[in-house]
Amino acid sequence: MDVLNDNDIGGFCNLKKEELNEQADHISALQSWGPEIRHFSSFNYRPINNGNCDVIIEKPTYVMKIDATVNMYHHFCDFFNLYSSLHMNNHSDAFSSDVRVLIWESYTYQSLFRDTWEAFTDHPLWDLNTFRGQTICFKNVIFPLLPRMIFGLYYNTPLIYGCQKSGLFHAFSKFILHRLRISKYVRTNKKIRITFLSRDTKYRRIINEDELLESINDNEDYQVMKVVFNKNIPFKKQLEITANSDVLIGIHGAGLTHLLFLPDWAAVFELYNCEDANCYADLARLRGVHYVTWNKINKLTSVKEDMYNGGAHAKFANYVFDVEEFKRLLKNATDYVKKHPEFISLKITKNNDNMGSKNYHTLHEEL
Repeated sequence: MDVLNDNDIGGFCNLKKEELNEQADHISALQSWGPEIRHFSSFNYRPINNGNCDVIIEKPTYVMKIDATVNMYHHFCDFFNLYSSLHMNNHSDAFSSDVRVLIWESYTYQSLFRDTWEAFTDHPLWDLNTFRGQTICFKNVIFPLLPRMIFGLYYNTPLIYGCQKSGLFHAFSKFILHRLRISKYVRTNKKIRITFLSRDTKYRRIINEDELLESINDNEDYQVMKVVFNKNIPFKKQLEITANSDVLIGIHGAGLTHLLFLPDWAAVFELYNCEDANCYADLARLRGVHYVTWNKINKLTSVKEDMYNGGAHAKFANYVFDVEEFKRLLKNATDYVKKHPEFISLKITKNNDNMGSKNYHTLHEEL
């Protein structure tokens, strides 16, 4: 956490040191810029004019302290708060992508969600190794909102009962889909497009998922796709599938973060929340999509293949779900979609269907 020491960061200004110290009482890597800004020094000279800089950065630069890059839920804490910071910047070019991004880490950034940066910058990412051993002068630097702020946005958001359909979350969804040029499929019928998230992980697998899918295969109102969102499917393709789905189904896991990019009329069916009741329910409320989850515990079976001794036991098991209860809850989700005014008003074009002619198939059959 301690990257900087005294005199490692500063600028030509009149620094109100006491006020800075009062605001730097909370020192936490992903909750505060305190660990860095507390070392800020006031210079009585202009470093750029004084020849103190090894490198001068002309373009606006966002310095990013990031959450877990392997997990979509946590990494999108970064992207959402960066987007929010664009609004707070209140500059005529705040939404320009001709900016630089400096990752506040010494390791090379790697993530399956890397494509998302294209929504924010036209340039390659930097990290601390990019300028190792050099004095860097920024003409315009931004320290954006952090991913795990206390009472922050997305993570740790204190939701009031009944609060839903955040305009900021709605705008973020449209911003990402627009900037990444995610295609929208032509609708050739009014079938409900259902995307079923399958997992290839050790835990939280749906043991009888084929049985569940077979039970709805003959429903002429449904068009179902089974997918495994992993490294074999480019992230932009994942977003394309999500943005063209009416119902997203999956057990508790980071893949459900895709609900952020569902259409406004859509529903998400969290098969089982694994005793973490608020995580995706709150995210669905913020995004403004309908949320359904399993509430009859006697109609699911937990299957544990090993002796796990840690906490959050429900997340370290696999599950079998009652078929009829699955169909009932799915109908709750699809009925919501059918009655939504925006779904009702969708235009139908007689053309080849982008999601295939079969009612049920897997993405692996497509790619």
